[in-house]
Amino acid sequence: MARRRIPVLIAPLSALVLLLGCTEGTETDDGSREQDGGAEQPEDNEDTEETEGSQETPEDGSAEDGSAEESVTAPNVPDAETARAELAELTVAEEGSMTDYERDLFPHWTEDGECSTRETVLERDGTDVTVGSDCYPESGEWHSPYDDMVVTDPSEVDIDHMVPLAEAWRSGASEWTTDEREAFANDLEYPELLAASADSNSSKGDQDPADWQPIESFHCVYSRMWIRAKHHWELTLDEDEKAALEEMLGTC
Repeated sequence: MARRRIPVLIAPLSALVLLLGCTEGTETDDGSREQDGGAEQPEDNEDTEETEGSQETPEDGSAEDGSAEESVTAPNVPDAETARAELAELTVAEEGSMTDYERDLFPHWTEDGECSTRETVLERDGTDVTVGSDCYPESGEWHSPYDDMVVTDPSEVDIDHMVPLAEAWRSGASEWTTDEREAFANDLEYPELLAASADSNSSKGDQDPADWQPIESFHCVYSRMWIRAKHHWELTLDEDEKAALEEMLGTC
């Protein structure tokens, strides 16, 4: 029996060493992914679970960017190469003053057919949205790409101006007519409007990318949308803003 025990003991010990080595590596990988996701995820549970699955990606962020891009339904978002070319064409200038600025100088939300611009974007940017006869959503959910939050109450969803109205004023809109400012504030043809959580929109305020940025996984798409909006509306940008946009484009 002794002769029969010896090979039996040796074989499991070797397998055990190999098994421990594999298990240790797996734990390290899982821990890294969980920690990376946790830095950008809400503490809230079910939404986090769904999002973590879409963010389990290589460190280069390419798949993350793809996920963020798929979640954006705003029109005419340029690719990274086009955005770089448009960024180079923008005029760099110091920001203008806020003298005489008022939000009312940018009339919104105007009617788009039977629905207001806000209601149109709520339906466009949401998932499984049902609307009543008055165009207001009765149900649905909205993924806020700024902070990776999912909101199910439409009253808690803000329609963000990608380039804030005050930022547009400082960048050239102070010279526009009221009709031009109204067209800008209700722009459904270019990526100027986006559904976002009220918290993230409040945090952003009227700041440009040099002072405020969304979660890192949305940097690429955010910079491209910002550049296209400023390029289409022929607004200027300052040096710090341009540097921040170049850095964000580097994540694409």
